[in-house]
Amino acid sequence: MVVDVFTKTTINCPLAIVSEYAANPDHAPEWYVNILSVEWQTPKPLTLGSKIAFKANFLGRELAYVYQITQYVPGEILIMRTADGPFPMETTYTWTAEEDNVTQMTLRNKGNPTGFSMLFTPFMSLMMKKANRKDLEKIKSILEKKSRILY
Repeated sequence: MVVDVFTKTTINCPLAIVSEYAANPDHAPEWYVNILSVEWQTPKPLTLGSKIAFKANFLGRELAYVYQITQYVPGEILIMRTADGPFPMETTYTWTAEEDNVTQMTLRNKGNPTGFSMLFTPFMSLMMKKANRKDLEKIKSILEKKSRILY
């Protein structure tokens, strides 16, 4: 059974600011509810092939995984994948300018749980959707506050 969770939000902030902030893995612990830390395994800046190690807490378990950037068009799309662990995952961000200072951001997580994780797929989908909504609410709050200060 495949997990495919899609969420989106509208952020009252210019596309360039939203996409630069969201695409920078160093910011992930600030706006992702479950991300504890990130560590670059390849040199900065973010580019195709970059690898970043994440530590997260999900469903009461600490998880460690490495994402590799498989597609990156600044200001448009970022796709990163991990093939390791019991739950190989692909995460996609997209950004679209709705107006000069309004950006739609989407967050999509999809993957194929293996082994024991397969039993929890329906529950994991619901929990991921809930976490993703919180993540997008948090990034919206951070960036709208930043935007009010700048503009």
